[in-house]
Amino acid sequence: MAQLTFETLSFREKDDIIVVTLLRLFTTEIPKEELEKIAPFFVVDTHTISFEKLDEEKAHTKFAFLLEKYFQKLTNKLTGNHVTYINKASGIPLIGNVAFGIVYRGSSIIEIKPVTSCNLDCVYCSISEGLSSKKNDFVVEMEYMLEELDTILTFVKEPLEIHIGVQGEPFLYADVDLLIEKLQEKKLVHTISIDTNGTLLNKERIDRLAKCDKLQLNLSLDAIDVDVAKKIAGVKSYNVEHVKEMIGYASQKLKVIVAPVLTMGYNEDQMDKIIQFFKSLPKQPILGIQNFLRYKTGRNPGKEMSWEKFYALLDKLEKKHDITLRLKKEDFNIRKIKPLPKPMEKGDVVTAVIKCQDRFPHSVIAVAKGRNISVPGVKFVKEKKIKVEIVRAKHNVFTGKVI
Repeated sequence: MAQLTFETLSFREKDDIIVVTLLRLFTTEIPKEELEKIAPFFVVDTHTISFEKLDEEKAHTKFAFLLEKYFQKLTNKLTGNHVTYINKASGIPLIGNVAFGIVYRGSSIIEIKPVTSCNLDCVYCSISEGLSSKKNDFVVEMEYMLEELDTILTFVKEPLEIHIGVQGEPFLYADVDLLIEKLQEKKLVHTISIDTNGTLLNKERIDRLAKCDKLQLNLSLDAIDVDVAKKIAGVKSYNVEHVKEMIGYASQKLKVIVAPVLTMGYNEDQMDKIIQFFKSLPKQPILGIQNFLRYKTGRNPGKEMSWEKFYALLDKLEKKHDITLRLKKEDFNIRKIKPLPKPMEKGDVVTAVIKCQDRFPHSVIAVAKGRNISVPGVKFVKEKKIKVEIVRAKHNVFTGKVI
């Protein structure tokens, strides 16, 4: 008899199927008859499944093959969207895309993106992420992410900041606390920054996170008034009082930066109130007001404020409240470092293999020369070979077109 126990998977019996949940957020269903083909089985507990008449190695191999098959039908419990699970066995490199994996722009900040998905629906979101999103989601195995990051750290050979800046809410990634702990252990990582809307934080979690002295929380707070905050967050369940409490508590334990997005027609009158709230805290976090910008992929709820008017407003608020509201590049100690080699340049033609759907409909992720490439206008046919001309290659982020 073989007992297989998983930290990131959980099992639940439901009629003639086994519901498998990955990292608490993503789910698929496996017919019991498929499992019976491996061997007689039973669910021992939430994280353990047992197969009779098989040794552990053979059971693990066969079950892994079955998981791979049904992970093709993985969905997001929040939205019902399809999800692509990326591990080393997937054959999908982690460099090449801005939505998932690792983004290295030749600066001292490396972005890592282990998940896409958000529990809010913010009106100003530049990528239209959230509960109303219909895009394909991605989730990356933590071990694969850390292994590939180590390769880059070895290449760079100098201290860097690792920024967990996902398309969505990073604390939806069940392994994020452990990921932060693993990053804390790395000698070439001097800072770990993470963007969060704060809704999934609590005092106990903040206490655990505070043990990582390299950590910096970048929190969202766009309004003080309850109704305005809910309108901007796009969900009626948004609890601005909880977020305010978490900002106040975290500021006493960690380095905290809060960056409200000034969105015309929504929260101009909230800036004074946000500043007053900050000045009332026992330990004041860093506050930097951002200007809403329109993006092709964003929700774009209104017009942009001109930079001239925006900076004039900041000047007025800074003088009124005796506070600094502008975050500058120098505040983050960003410097240029040696670029990562690019195996492809704009104009190159390569043979690539389709591996999965991209974030947007009618677009795929194809792989060539150790990088992933977004290729729009292509029907998804797994493992199909296509000829691709590279039309974007900046910072090892690749887009191609079929020729």
